[in-house]
Amino acid sequence: MIGTMILWSHALAALLFGALAFAQIRRPSGHWPHAAFMTALVMTSLWALGVAGIDARDMVTRIAAGARDIAWLAFMLALVRRDRAGNYAIGAVYCVVMALAGTAVLLAIVQRIDLGGDAVAAVGSARTVFRMMGAVSALVLIHHLYQAAPASRGGVRLVVLALAAMWGVDLIVAGTIYFEANWVSITVFGRGVVMTGVAVLLVVGVHRSGDWTLALSRPIAVRALSAVALVLYAGITALATSIAARYGGAYARIAQTAIVFGATAGVLTLVSTPWLRAWTRVKIAKHLFRHRYDYRAEWLRFTDTLGKPGIGVQSLDMRVIKAIADLTDSPGGLLLVADGASLGTGAMWNWLCAADGAQDAALARYLTHDARIIELDPVRAGSAPRDEIASIPDWVRQCPEAWAIVPLVHGGLLVGAIVLARPPVDRALDWEDFDLLRVAGRQAASYLAEDRAHAALADAARFDEFNRRFAFILHDIKNLVSQLTLVARNAERHADNPDFRADMVATLKDSSDRMTALLARLSQHGPVRGEPLQPVEVAAIVERVASVRRAQHPIVARGGTAWALGHAARLEQVLGQLVQNAVEASGVDDPILLSIEPIGDQVAIDVIDHGCGMTPGFVRDQLFRPFVSSKPAGFGIGAFEARQLVHAMGGSLEVVSREGEGTRFRVLLPAAASLEAAA
Repeated sequence: MIGTMILWSHALAALLFGALAFAQIRRPSGHWPHAAFMTALVMTSLWALGVAGIDARDMVTRIAAGARDIAWLAFMLALVRRDRAGNYAIGAVYCVVMALAGTAVLLAIVQRIDLGGDAVAAVGSARTVFRMMGAVSALVLIHHLYQAAPASRGGVRLVVLALAAMWGVDLIVAGTIYFEANWVSITVFGRGVVMTGVAVLLVVGVHRSGDWTLALSRPIAVRALSAVALVLYAGITALATSIAARYGGAYARIAQTAIVFGATAGVLTLVSTPWLRAWTRVKIAKHLFRHRYDYRAEWLRFTDTLGKPGIGVQSLDMRVIKAIADLTDSPGGLLLVADGASLGTGAMWNWLCAADGAQDAALARYLTHDARIIELDPVRAGSAPRDEIASIPDWVRQCPEAWAIVPLVHGGLLVGAIVLARPPVDRALDWEDFDLLRVAGRQAASYLAEDRAHAALADAARFDEFNRRFAFILHDIKNLVSQLTLVARNAERHADNPDFRADMVATLKDSSDRMTALLARLSQHGPVRGEPLQPVEVAAIVERVASVRRAQHPIVARGGTAWALGHAARLEQVLGQLVQNAVEASGVDDPILLSIEPIGDQVAIDVIDHGCGMTPGFVRDQLFRPFVSSKPAGFGIGAFEARQLVHAMGGSLEVVSREGEGTRFRVLLPAAASLEAAA
């Protein structure tokens, strides 16, 4: 019964594959993938017909199975090589997998030779192992082909899924034969059913996609090569242990343990040796790929290293060194920073040689003029150009680990240079290295130049802050000088008055304290940090300002107790500025009024004078502009600074002035309900 089911399932599959091949013959095409596809269809139809009409264990059927696998692998390789961007590594992988299928065919032929019972069984077991290895390797290639297939080409993906089903069921059948399961016949019947479904998928895929074009990226090719190498390792190890089990006798278990232990130790040694890994990468890139670098992957890694600080390379200088060094697998590097007309030693990353040489301008001049990458081994050998040899400092020549110098040029200016350490696998630089390092050096130079520009901008901002503070302080000093001048002038007339002498002493003490505070403000190196608002008693501050200025000019203060949110020192400074301006704008005997008035949720402090006043145009356009003043000897800073201080306290400054009648400045601050509420 099961034999009949095997016959009919494989016969149906042979019919479907043959019909599809006939349809493809009637559809002419000169493309290599199309020819390979027709060949694979014909070989699959013949194999299925052999299983149905002869037997799956017959030598002819086994040869047809191997030819079928090779034909389908050739079709897959044609999909890859159709695009000229395909690389040689993937071709080598396919050749290895085809060799596995060919080896299985050869073992099937050898198995027909009369070698004795044990030898025939060993050859049959080896053939089954090679079939499994070939199926697993083909599935790995199918997986990567599926990842590489464009989403828009649904037909290609259907074909890939059909081939995955074909080799998957082959792996199951080979596994049941190898482990001598009792249900081999059932799996063979299931293979016939699956192959029928594979034929249906191929029919649908062919009608959905007539363009057999597919391209694999370098990472997929490398992963496929690695996967095939692992499959070969596992298969060879399994074959060796199987042979040891058959011919080892009493020492079979010891031999199998030694084989597994030795193979595992060998793989771990290969994987954990940095020099061997680097050597393998170099050889693969040199002999299997059209280009040494996967430029897209290298550039993504390069920009990611520059943009994201990592462990041990937090500064931009060290990230630049690491990003350039990673391109050539260099283990370290040294940054030389442009310092005037020479290059000085900068940051280091895994640099072992001494870097304390004098700053030599010859290297800077050469790199600025030529901007070429310098390979140091020809310099040491004397085969480099004469001017290049003369430009290299002695301490660089004497460092055997120094391998190459990459200039960092931005906008025609030399930003610096990077001395790369010798990679684990020593080699000479080629044109790809020069091109990639030149472009990467320019990109890294732009990062360094931008960082230097930000630092210069920060320095300029600090100088601007210092200049702004100095302008304010200079204005305060002018006010103090005016105050002391008035005191000295009145001292000639009122020196004998005890009250005047007491006011004069208080004024001098206040002036001394204010000058000390001004010096402290001037010594601050950064911008003044904001302080939290606190309840202040406005009346006390107003009275203190009025008492200090009464020695210069008549001042009247009125208003009740009021609390506002602000800073006592800043509010006193603002009122002092406004009172000083009012004194300078008023006549000798014209009093100045300081008044306090609660207005809603605000406290208003008015400074009113009856002096010369200001025009509406001056108030609107020039009053609060720095360095603009209506007084011949004025600095134009007082009103500007007063408004900034009031805004910093969350308030506002209003002004009403009429020319010839006087001016009223009003300071509005947020009100604090009471001392208890504020507390």
